[in-house]
Amino acid sequence: MTPVFVPGTALGWRGWAGFMAMVLGMFMAVLDIQVVSASIADIQAGLSASPDEASWVQTSYLVAEIVMIPLSGWLSRLLSTRILFVASAASFTLCSLLCATATTLPAMIVFRALQGFVGGAMIPTVFAATFLMFPGARRTQVSVLIGLTATLAPTIGPTLGGWLTQEYSWHWLFLINLPVGVVVALAVWNFVHIDRPNLAVLKSFDALGLALMAVFLGTLEYVLEEGNRNDWFQDETITAFAVVAAVTGALFFWRMLSRSDPMVELRAFDNVNFAFGCLFSFVLGLGLYGSIYVVPLFLARVRGYNSMQIGETMFVTGGVMFLVAPLAGQLARRIDLRVMLAFGLGLFGLGVWLMAALTVDSAFWEFFLPQALRGAAIMFVVLPVNQLALGRLPPSALKNASGLYNLMRNLGGAVGLAAINYIATTRLALHELHLREAVTWSHPATTKMMDAMTGLMAEGRGGDGQLSALKEIAAMVERQALTLSYNDVLMLMAGAFFLAMPLTLLLGRPQAAGAGAH
Repeated sequence: MTPVFVPGTALGWRGWAGFMAMVLGMFMAVLDIQVVSASIADIQAGLSASPDEASWVQTSYLVAEIVMIPLSGWLSRLLSTRILFVASAASFTLCSLLCATATTLPAMIVFRALQGFVGGAMIPTVFAATFLMFPGARRTQVSVLIGLTATLAPTIGPTLGGWLTQEYSWHWLFLINLPVGVVVALAVWNFVHIDRPNLAVLKSFDALGLALMAVFLGTLEYVLEEGNRNDWFQDETITAFAVVAAVTGALFFWRMLSRSDPMVELRAFDNVNFAFGCLFSFVLGLGLYGSIYVVPLFLARVRGYNSMQIGETMFVTGGVMFLVAPLAGQLARRIDLRVMLAFGLGLFGLGVWLMAALTVDSAFWEFFLPQALRGAAIMFVVLPVNQLALGRLPPSALKNASGLYNLMRNLGGAVGLAAINYIATTRLALHELHLREAVTWSHPATTKMMDAMTGLMAEGRGGDGQLSALKEIAAMVERQALTLSYNDVLMLMAGAFFLAMPLTLLLGRPQAAGAGAH
């Protein structure tokens, strides 16, 4: 029979090779959430889609991944870590090929949803394997790698995506996964043997619970994504989906809490550290995905950057994360993890707060310090919160808890993006109204600018110089209003991190370094 790894024993080279392959697979799955963000315009043009429709290339992946993540714990117990991960990696690779060959938007959305669903199992499986395969002292070091991978992937996603699109085409956003996926699947199949399938778990298969979870999470994400564009509950479809989400959500929670062997064990939230760890994971998801969403929007809509320029500007965060990771690992072994977490939350809030001073001329160097602070803060948050949330749980609870923990980060991103879109839209309308009230014919500066621009437009372009000048001034007003609305969003995002800081006092004292969870 295939040998099974015994917790607490040292890993040989085969074990390390298999584990690193799992980490690479997780990187690939997380990367694909954001790798398309800087290239949406190119994909939109290639598929002849509208901007609103093209956003579902990103959203469909996230929705499907959210559904899979909590299910992965049950599947891992049923199939074993090895079989689930290999099936996930192989299916993800196939779906990547389908995405690259898609010629219509509906096909792309279906393939992206499948890609997100099958790939979603890789993320929590790696977190659970980390706590099963490594004792407390080594676990801290490995957690640095896991934290860096889980947060670096979405951070550098726009950079890598922009470069691939600019140098080759948007199809390579997906084709690049093919050789990586094959290597990951082969390595995990040959080198990872930490548990065996448990077909007895089939007895607890809950088709109704699975259906309730899928409908609940899917409809909730749809409401969050489409609500702002469709005027929320003024739209009949949004209202209907919201009702379905509320009803199925209540039924799902009731079913999971009333069964003796539930598919998703919600009782893990009885552990105070795990419950607050999930809350901090939610806040991190809000900031991580929210900032990666807002900055490319500003650079594209206000500064007019292409995908490559957006990627180059955003690379700072990922670079700083690499530099800070060893320091974060050392600090995690020397100081109280609760103090480190509070510091990281405050530093992230500071970085976003400094970024909330954008002007229409903000470029690379204006973003440099805020992004550097944010990159450092991510490592000071991810490492301690992983340890605090999962490090005190028994091995039997890790697979399920890891799924819930990672789900909260993605839900934070989904809720954060919905809130960002709503706030940005409402504040944009307000700022445009105020700016247009100031830019009137009675204002001397407006008249002077209009006269100067009319002369320049007529001389440079010919035709109606006054009409061209009016259009240019209107565009200037819109850029200013967009900038102010993004600043409002960033300020509120910073506030969420500052408010989360004192909650670290509610966490229980972590175990001493070197103590295992076994």
